[in-house]
Order: sequence, then C-alpha cells, then structure tokens
Amino acid sequence: MEWFFRYLSHFTRFTIFDAIDIIFLTVILFWVYHFIKERRASKLALGVGILFVFLIICEVLNLRAMRFLLSNFFQVGIVLIALIFQPEIRSALEKMGDNSIRGFRHISEQKNNTPTNAMIDEFAEAVFDLAKTKTGALIVFERNTKLGEIILTGTIVNAQFSSTLLKSIFFNKAPLHDGAVVIRANRIHSAGCLLPLESNREIFTELGTRHRAAIGISEISDCVSVVVSEETGIVSIAHEGKLFRNFTKATMKKKLQEYLVQNGQDSKKKINSKVKIDSDN
Repeated sequence: MEWFFRYLSHFTRFTIFDAIDIIFLTVILFWVYHFIKERRASKLALGVGILFVFLIICEVLNLRAMRFLLSNFFQVGIVLIALIFQPEIRSALEKMGDNSIRGFRHISEQKNNTPTNAMIDEFAEAVFDLAKTKTGALIVFERNTKLGEIILTGTIVNAQFSSTLLKSIFFNKAPLHDGAVVIRANRIHSAGCLLPLESNREIFTELGTRHRAAIGISEISDCVSVVVSEETGIVSIAHEGKLFRNFTKATMKKKLQEYLVQNGQDSKKKINSKVKIDSDN
C-alpha cells in the first residue's frame, strides 16, 4: 500500500494550475482521438495506447523489468511512431493553420463568390458530359493547402477554366488524360498530375485507381476531388478521406458550393445519395 499513499500525496498539492493543465491535456487527447478515429492509423494508435496503459500499470505495480522495456520502447520508438504517423501529423498541422486564418479570409471570399459560382456551373456541365460517355476523369480543387508537390508531377497549363478545355484534356486519346487536373483559383493550373493513392487494404479491390487517388490526396490536404468512373459514369466527390457517390448535376453543384464558395462551413450537411462502390482503372 506504500505506492497508494505515495500517489495520494500528490493530490494534497493539487492547485488551479494543475486543473488547467488537465483540461488542456484532455482537450488535446480528445482532438487527437477525433482526428484519427476514422483514419488508417486508428488501429496503430490503439495499439500504442494499450502499451502506454500497460506502462502505467507497470509503474503502479513496480514491475521493474517490464517498466524498463516499455520505457525504452517509448524513448526510442517515438521517432518511429512520428514517421508512421507522418501523413496524419502533417494533415493535422495544415488544417490547424487553415482554421486559424479562415476567419480572416471569409469576408473577402464572400465578395469573390460570383466567379466561383460561374466556374462551378460550367464545371458541372463538363463533368456530366464526360459521365454520359463514361470518360474517366479526376479533377482536384486546390483550397488553402497548396499542392505544389503534386503540380510538379504534371504539366502546367495555367489557362482560364472552360468546359471545352477540361473535356479535351480527358479525351481518351489525349496525352494527359490518365493523370489528374488541378484547379487553382478557378483556373486549370496543371494536368497529368500524379496523386498519392489511398492505402487502406480493405478497400483495395473495391475501388479503382482514380477513386483511390482522389481519397488519397484528400487525406493529406483540404482539397476537394471529383471523379468520373470510366466503368459506370458515376460521379463521386472525395473530401477529408471520405468518398461520396452517385451525384446528380444539381447535388454535385450544391456540394461544391458548400466546399468552395461557403468555405466548407456547411460541408457536414448530408446529400441523400445512395453509396455504391464500383471499380475502374
């Protein structure tokens, strides 16, 4: 019982600053849990958490050998954990910076909504023309997180957006039709870009390359990706690692306006579209 009284003595020196410290730690842990719970790192995080709890138990019960091994694991393994969680950590820090400046940009963005709305209307016409002919396409809308590394993998176009240009890029004989188009500031900035693939093995056989790439880029940035299935002509949107399927022209325009015009503040609204997974190459 000596360990019990030793730990109990700490509570006698409890101050208001300790309470603030605990509150901050609780908020951070809750935010971390909320961020990774639906990502591929969630299972790994659960395993690390179990080891950490086991380390506390070893400390309380004074299990010296196990405490020595686990303590050294956390000291050396923290670098390995950081490397494993690198995509999630990068995404979290980028979104933290994005949220900190969003409030300052919102007023100026509201004044410039007209060009974006016009672009969305023309974009919807082009996408559903591609869908009618089952022409595969992958388009990424850059938002606050810059996609310079992705743009460098393709060919710079930097042209005013037009439905004719977008459809000509994805024509099946065109040299850039297999890559992704990146739209920056309502302009077709680059084409033929290579995107990182979503690496969840559980859905590897259920999604084609375009869909996996759309999900993959949305996991590491705040971009919005639009996919036209070459196999079925179904139009999908990927955002924050989630794929939304079976859009009509009207529902797609509404969803893009939520992300691009309203700056994502209403992005959690649901669009009643039946989800159906298909595969394409």
